[in-house]
Amino acid sequence: MLPLLPENAPFNADQRAWLNGFLAGIFNDRLTAETEPRPGIPTAAPNRPLLILFGSQTGSAEALSRKLAKEADKRGFTSRLLAWNDYAQADLSNASLLVVVTSTWGDGDAPDNAAAGLAWLLSDQAPRLSQLSYAVLGLGDRNYSEFCGAAKKFDQRLSALGGKRLIPTGECDADYETAASSWLSQLWSALETASPGRPVVTEANGATTLAVHEPPNSGGEKPQGFSRQNPLHTRMKCNRRLNHASSSKDTRHIEILLDPSELAYEAGDALGVLPTNCPVLVEEFMAVAGLRGDELVQIEGAGPMTLHEALLRSLNITQPTREFLEHVSRLPGNAELARLLGPDRRSEFDAWLYGRDLVDVLRGIEPSGWDPQDLVSMLRRLQPRLYSISSSPKAHPGEVHVTVGTVRYEAHGRHKKGVASCWLADRVIPEQTDVPVFIQKSHGFRLPDAGDTPVIMVGPGTGIAPFRSFLEERASVGATGRNWLFFGDQRRAQDFLYEEQILAWRDQGILGRLDLAFSRDQKEKVYVQHRMLEAAEELWRWLDSGAHFYVCGDAKRMAKDVDEALHRVVQQAGGRSEDAARDYVAAMKTGKRYQRDVY
Repeated sequence: MLPLLPENAPFNADQRAWLNGFLAGIFNDRLTAETEPRPGIPTAAPNRPLLILFGSQTGSAEALSRKLAKEADKRGFTSRLLAWNDYAQADLSNASLLVVVTSTWGDGDAPDNAAAGLAWLLSDQAPRLSQLSYAVLGLGDRNYSEFCGAAKKFDQRLSALGGKRLIPTGECDADYETAASSWLSQLWSALETASPGRPVVTEANGATTLAVHEPPNSGGEKPQGFSRQNPLHTRMKCNRRLNHASSSKDTRHIEILLDPSELAYEAGDALGVLPTNCPVLVEEFMAVAGLRGDELVQIEGAGPMTLHEALLRSLNITQPTREFLEHVSRLPGNAELARLLGPDRRSEFDAWLYGRDLVDVLRGIEPSGWDPQDLVSMLRRLQPRLYSISSSPKAHPGEVHVTVGTVRYEAHGRHKKGVASCWLADRVIPEQTDVPVFIQKSHGFRLPDAGDTPVIMVGPGTGIAPFRSFLEERASVGATGRNWLFFGDQRRAQDFLYEEQILAWRDQGILGRLDLAFSRDQKEKVYVQHRMLEAAEELWRWLDSGAHFYVCGDAKRMAKDVDEALHRVVQQAGGRSEDAARDYVAAMKTGKRYQRDVY
């Protein structure tokens, strides 16, 4: 601002004019000195563009990508964050720096919001990328044969197209935080080398100095807000069984107290729950391993604790790691396990491992003097479980609801329990037991912005969860768009989850159409995909009018069957060829009209 003398200054008009001109000259000289480059002194480097493309099925890879983008902006980059399916908008042929973060699901497949992007990258339409420097980080689970398969496919294809790999592809197991942090440390160094900054001129007390950009410390920072590393500790309000007592299933409606000022969510998000292991299983494991439980061990990021506490709250004791199995295979009398661990025995090994926990592996083996700290280093960290939220915050302020199918089965002569589901169902006491939770945002599973858009939802069993949330949300805001629900389970009389509420929505007109498929109420099994095909003509009319299509539930069978049925509906009722139907469904995905919450 120009420093002018006030009108009431004790000078006449001529004096005031002369002094104002003098002050303006000084001001303008100073402004020029601060804004024009000085000979021999470099100016601040412009922000450097960084493209970040992610593939995320449950939200973990997307959340990590968003943190990466925020950190990149702090370090002087201008980040652009997109899902891989937005590859046209990403414009890879004009990008110079790319970071890919992707999870893997199925048999090494890319997540839904990256599948079209990978297909394009693998096609002849993908351009040469000799100008591109890139890095890939994969999130996966070593219990699956195609560990980080999607990340490997992206990496191999980017390299084949001429891209230059900045650092080796990162491969993170289910407890990915430590490995991802280490990989990111390498990434920042590589990015700075690939796109170095220049010294920045600063001024202090009239003296000119040169300051080279120093990136902020990425480690040891206190978590901001509640997250999987820093969960909110709250209480359960309600635990109600949804199936009839005579049902073979045990599905629970769980209500958790949640102050929206501390932790807010939207319809479509997931609730992360940090459970504890079953105390009985912990005791069984210590017995077969010949351990007391009072031995002190060190858990990275959690400090020292007794082995019993570590096994109860920090370590995964239901899924043996390969490192643990290799150690056991070297013990006397385990030649068969050593054979199964061979590189050419993968399918045989997978069949042997199915349903086995650490107790099963050690049963029949003489306790071998395990070193407690060595044992801890061989095991994975106990991971949070993600549950699709089944409530709208508008309908239930101060609460979050989840729909939990308890896992109980017999295997290898022992009764097995799901870690989180049975913890919630059996051992969490309402209003008393501490329940650590966080919200996993699901930006790729959202209701349409326009309330008049039709919505089709396919959610058998506990897949009903997010659609209860969607319907409560649409009812709360008075959305005028039509709603169609496909729901199914085993038997109507025993397994119609939320029956009263769903039928009330139908009677009130909130549900424009309800199609039910109870597989065991008749001789031939009927599933939701069969109901879709029976209603193909009407289903196509909804799709053709712009309806959004949602699926939630089992990824391996149900979601694949529903996807196949959707293609058939488009092909047969929509009068399209097989290729045209495939293109139509692909366009639905890229246009975010086809969204899935599958597991």
